[in-house]
Amino acid sequence: MVWNIIILSISVFVVANVLPGIYIKNYWTAILVAIVYSIVSFFTSWLLILLTLPFMIITFGLFKFVINAFLLFITDKMIEDFRIKDGITTFIAAFCISVVDSLLRLIFF
Repeated sequence: MVWNIIILSISVFVVANVLPGIYIKNYWTAILVAIVYSIVSFFTSWLLILLTLPFMIITFGLFKFVINAFLLFITDKMIEDFRIKDGITTFIAAFCISVVDSLLRLIFF
């Protein structure tokens, strides 16, 4: 679980430094974002996936990016030192964080 938080925080930090429109104060904020995102995802992701199951089937699972963007939006509203400019940036950031997180998991696991 600690490794998952570390990898997610690295992903958030890298995407925040590369993608314009995302403000993150420092790496400790990225760790906090990873923790809050993981908690929000743990408690709500399964319900959102269950409620949007028809869309998940129709889009072959691509609707999961919409769910990830929504979870990132909730995380943005909960943490003061983490800001995302607008909705389009949130979708792009959610996609990039998912890609970087997957690549880091392939490298380290």
